[in-house]
Amino acid sequence: MSPEHVRKLDRLDPLAGKRDLFVLPEGLIYLDGNSLGALPVAAQQRAAEIVTEQWGQDLVRSWNTHEWIDLPVKVGEKIAPLLGASAGQVICCDSISVNLFKVLAAVLQMQTDRHVILSQEDNFPADLYIAEGLGSIGKSGNVELKLVDDSGIEAALEDSVAVLMLTHVNYRSGKIHDMRRLTELAHEKGIPVIWDLAHSAGAVPLALDDCNVDFAVGCGYKYLNGGPGTPAFIYAAKHHQDRIRQPLSGWMGHAAPFAFDRQYRAAQGMRQFLAGTPPILSMGVLDAALDVFEGVDMQLLRDKSRQLGELFLERAADTGCLAEFELVSPADSAQRGSQLALGHPRAFAICQALIDRGVIADFRAPDILRLGFAPLYLRYRDISRSVEILAEVMAGEIYAHEKYSKRQKVT
Repeated sequence: MSPEHVRKLDRLDPLAGKRDLFVLPEGLIYLDGNSLGALPVAAQQRAAEIVTEQWGQDLVRSWNTHEWIDLPVKVGEKIAPLLGASAGQVICCDSISVNLFKVLAAVLQMQTDRHVILSQEDNFPADLYIAEGLGSIGKSGNVELKLVDDSGIEAALEDSVAVLMLTHVNYRSGKIHDMRRLTELAHEKGIPVIWDLAHSAGAVPLALDDCNVDFAVGCGYKYLNGGPGTPAFIYAAKHHQDRIRQPLSGWMGHAAPFAFDRQYRAAQGMRQFLAGTPPILSMGVLDAALDVFEGVDMQLLRDKSRQLGELFLERAADTGCLAEFELVSPADSAQRGSQLALGHPRAFAICQALIDRGVIADFRAPDILRLGFAPLYLRYRDISRSVEILAEVMAGEIYAHEKYSKRQKVT
């Protein structure tokens, strides 16, 4: 692909104007939006407003005057269209791990005659930790976590399975599960499904309602660009909401929190998933960050992300810099999320060498160089330039320098 063609792609990009809505350091190519999204200008402004005006001037009155108390619902409703969800089914709160605990526990209470949580061997480890932890406490002690490889999921949908827990886009490979098919097959066996949307929300079109999804969780800090540690979200289909009970019966999940009743009465609908006081600073920032999706056709966003990935692979093949790598992601762009995973024994050092040269990628143990393509702020010329830099790193074995092998706490 010629430089002129790359420039043409940028000129014709219908999402090109969205880049101006982000704070992006000059001279840096950011291929790690699948780990932490870039900072939207509106989020930066909202953070200052909350601190200096809402908290600084209005103080505790802001729970009413700035409607802090309703932020979990407000933000959830903003996220809902990105998930293909109608109103009243998404709420913003806590972290993915905490929300997964709530939902898993609620589902296990529904499935009193079943005890197996079925998941995938290479599911995100934190999700598996939560399932293991849930099985080790109280009356849940008979819960069994059963792990199978990707190809064994359908065959493992047996009568003993209480819930199928899967991540829609695999965090390492980027492979996309067929949400509609697996949900349908699970339902045929009376098995509800929980989907982790951490690498899907804001990156690929979703249709939770249309796929008859039961429950889903996801985070706000990757493709939703809400900032580090921003709250996550829960989706619960309407037909489940009246017959579930999540175990973290906290103050904000009470039907009337400011009545200060001694006995707990769960709120109706999605508010029942709330527990503690919402983190207003980070949730308010996420609320503003979500405005970058206004007017965005998710299919256009998906088309661009696939084109960015294909451009990377095409340019990398032209330079020969992929000769030493294994393509861990599916070769078919329709089968992978908005990322590429490249396997190499020195993946960590290669990643550090790229970062040192202004290309921010990330590493996943034991040997994956992971490249994320966030279509709202990446340009085609960014991808072309990143390949040139990778080619330089590989051709000169720059990654072999000792300093690139030193690991910090966060890799």
